[in-house]
Amino acid sequence: MPLGRKSKYDRIGYLFILPNVLIYGTFIFVPTLFTIFYSFTNFNLFQWRFIGFANYQRIFRDDFFITAMKNTFLYAAGTIFVSMTLGLILANLLNNFVPGNKIFRPLFYLPNTVSIIASCMAWLYIYNPRSGVLNYIIGILGGTPQNWLLDINLALLCIMIMGIWATMGYNMIVFTAGLQGIPEHLYEAAKIDGAGVLTQFFRITIPLLAPTTFFLFVMSVIASFQVFAQVYTMTNGGPMNATTTIVHQIYQNGFEGYRMGYASSQAVFLLLITTAITLLTFRFGDKSGNAELA
Repeated sequence: MPLGRKSKYDRIGYLFILPNVLIYGTFIFVPTLFTIFYSFTNFNLFQWRFIGFANYQRIFRDDFFITAMKNTFLYAAGTIFVSMTLGLILANLLNNFVPGNKIFRPLFYLPNTVSIIASCMAWLYIYNPRSGVLNYIIGILGGTPQNWLLDINLALLCIMIMGIWATMGYNMIVFTAGLQGIPEHLYEAAKIDGAGVLTQFFRITIPLLAPTTFFLFVMSVIASFQVFAQVYTMTNGGPMNATTTIVHQIYQNGFEGYRMGYASSQAVFLLLITTAITLLTFRFGDKSGNAELA
């Protein structure tokens, strides 16, 4: 291909990606730079003064933020593995054993198509201590009704259950795509060798789904550390900060307390946490040979 013609095609290609670059730069890259800058100031929406690392030092003395970090890590640990495990089990059942999967798959994926606020309102009705569905069922079974979202020991667990429900269907769809990419002749050869269903699952399915699992894990970590809508809508961080998360603290400091500089430092700290976990995950994937995503 002549050099001039190649350059012409290059310019056309750059033209096609220009809108995406402009949108990303305007709404992601530039605001990130401003956030990093303001994290070193006492910006309060009206004025700012450079204060160095004072905001970052304050983070580690802030009991509310430390509690939020603990809650965020608990939420991530409690939702990621359960949601991914249930998604894998459902994908395997619907792909191999349950007839009518064209009906069941959309049903399980339905939570991902519903507005998160609408989902929160539905779960608020389920958890309602007086007229909620959950307490009604518990009462029929002879159990003791609970103040689900008002109990310091149960509130975060309730948020986690909703998080699992909301993400399980997406994990199932992605795992299904991965399952359909596994060559059928591997299972046929395993059957000839006398391998049972569980042996096939652990020796063939799980190893060959490693790239899919890796992708879902990275995306789930990022999403879990950014949890906010459920907390803000259902508990607003209560009771007694039992459900407050890092993003919830960022919102409270930035948009309720107008401590934009301090909120920016918390946002940068969250960025560093998620980046570090993602890089560690990629390094682990590189070692196992599963970091390449299709």
